[in-house]
Amino acid sequence: MNNPANTPRQPEAEEALIRAALTPEINHRLRSARIVSRRAVIVAEAGDLSDLGRADLEAAITAALKPLPEVDEVRIALTGERRRRRLIAVGSGKGGVGKSTLTTNLAVALAKMGRKVGVIDGDIYGPSQPKLLRTEGIKPAATPDGAQLVAIDSPYGVKVLSMGHIVAPGKALAWRGPMTGKALSQLVDADWGETDLLLVDLPPGTGDVQLSMLSAHKPDGAVLVSTPQDLALIDAARAGQLFEQGEVPIIGLVENMAGYACPHCGEVSDPFGQGGVEKFAAALEIPFLGRVPLTLATRLAGDKGEPPAAGDDETAEPFRVIAEQLARWLDTGKL
Repeated sequence: MNNPANTPRQPEAEEALIRAALTPEINHRLRSARIVSRRAVIVAEAGDLSDLGRADLEAAITAALKPLPEVDEVRIALTGERRRRRLIAVGSGKGGVGKSTLTTNLAVALAKMGRKVGVIDGDIYGPSQPKLLRTEGIKPAATPDGAQLVAIDSPYGVKVLSMGHIVAPGKALAWRGPMTGKALSQLVDADWGETDLLLVDLPPGTGDVQLSMLSAHKPDGAVLVSTPQDLALIDAARAGQLFEQGEVPIIGLVENMAGYACPHCGEVSDPFGQGGVEKFAAALEIPFLGRVPLTLATRLAGDKGEPPAAGDDETAEPFRVIAEQLARWLDTGKL
């Protein structure tokens, strides 16, 4: 790693060493990182920072890297280029597997890590994000020219837009396929401010919304959600095939409702089976991101618009673990 003249450089190892020394917030800004002749050369994006913020970023990078035994000097170049907003689809082949709850809590966990996150409620016919992010009854404003909706700020540092914010509560939508595609585009193309990551809470299956997204707003990656039961796994495989056909990388699989602890006696049961998603992921050589248990506390929190990930108790932990892996993939393309 000292890079003497007669030793080939190892760019991946150099970058891994540097990233390990930096915080997730700084890693999110890195464009390149290498060590040449014991000199760390860093390029980071700072287009959204003030002069003071840029100075603080440089100081933080230098302070983190100077103690490394492989580094004698740190050189930093800050670019003014703004990051492209990234889309991550959260999907499942089947309804009722907790996909919306996972999307909400991943977004909140990522926001707690310093990410600028938004949630698009792509379930046009059955929107649930207004309740989950406690934004029911709020109507989105429009930009001054009327061309875009303006994303709504939730109480948890996550912006959100949903058809549930636009259509009257309880009103059924009887729209054909092309209309759902236009609705999704309206949400994606909204004014999201400084948000640079959007999680798209997709409806179940492989229908019009998914096809419209793949053609007009291709995601950077997809997270698949399933319960451990065989029927849900079969449908998750179909959803995965759709993303693969659209050349969207599958970041990994999440096992939801993985065991239920009785609130009275503490005994754990597995109404949907146990470990099925992890075995399924291994068989398909897809990363397994983790499991989220079925708890009464999580269900009650969702109904009240209080995402467990916003807290610091044991119900937040599974979401934090999965969010950290997603953040790592966003920063490095690997888990």
